[in-house]
Amino acid sequence: MIVTPGQFTQRAEFYHQLAQLTAAGLGVVAALQQLQSHPPARSYREPLRKLLVELAGGRTLAEGLSNIGPWLPAFDVTLIEAGEKSGRLDQCFRLLSGYYADRARMAKQFVGDLAYPVFLFHFSVLILAFLQLVGSGNWLLVLAAGLGPVYGITAFLIYAAQSRHGEAWRARVEAILHRVPVLGTGRRYLALSRLAAALEALLSAGVTIVEGWELAAAASGSPVLHRTVTAWKPLLEAGRTPVELIRSSSGFPELFINQYATGEISGTLDDTLRRMQAYYQEEGSRKLHSVALWTPRLIYIGVLFMGGYIVVRFWMRQFQDIRNAGGF
Repeated sequence: MIVTPGQFTQRAEFYHQLAQLTAAGLGVVAALQQLQSHPPARSYREPLRKLLVELAGGRTLAEGLSNIGPWLPAFDVTLIEAGEKSGRLDQCFRLLSGYYADRARMAKQFVGDLAYPVFLFHFSVLILAFLQLVGSGNWLLVLAAGLGPVYGITAFLIYAAQSRHGEAWRARVEAILHRVPVLGTGRRYLALSRLAAALEALLSAGVTIVEGWELAAAASGSPVLHRTVTAWKPLLEAGRTPVELIRSSSGFPELFINQYATGEISGTLDDTLRRMQAYYQEEGSRKLHSVALWTPRLIYIGVLFMGGYIVVRFWMRQFQDIRNAGGF
């Protein structure tokens, strides 16, 4: 239900070791056998055993990962498929390793910064419940009213963010998140970074422009980009160029469009895509790190205001009771 920072770190280490082994010349089967003997976590042994059985049956790595169940997110499987088609599996493994290492850093920062505001929030609610108990009030109702909605919203957000939902659900979630300042831009930039990396690898390996764009859009992890590019297929087959199509699409920023057009005209599209991958990766990570840094602070400020409101409201009621009793 919840992916912890430690699990992100384990997945980053898994891909890091795969990248090192395949870059050193080991085949995929030999690299996976080595990882099965020395996995980043004990829970990796059984999925790796099943994956090796699939590969022994003649399936590709992406097919094997799809057949063993939801062990890895669909985004990982699609990017690995692009790496297989382009012959650059080691680069895709490095990209995935960096992606999960960055997510682990952000998750650790977010959880660490959020710990004190969460404690303060629960402490405030418990204090209010205690005051209700002293005053012969319904303290259980206070606990339910204070903690219930927060727990419910948190559980829904965790459920909504799961990567195992269908594309229609993920597209709706993405559309909502894209409207959130900074967070939406950061997610969009990271999706463009993954698209540029996959597209450069596929086109350099000789994959057709139609298949290359479709696979790269799927590897971006963005359902919106994937749907947009999938709708291009008949137009690309009819002779339209990607530049014409991205210019008419709202899913690509002006910088991406201009850089792609320049690279296509000058014949340096591979270098242009590599530079765009690095740029959007850096900018997207920077924005998401800002979100991870400031969200707990804003929650902390909100909890302080809530605690102050509770205290002021309690004493105002006490003074009102004293006044009604004729105390002053």
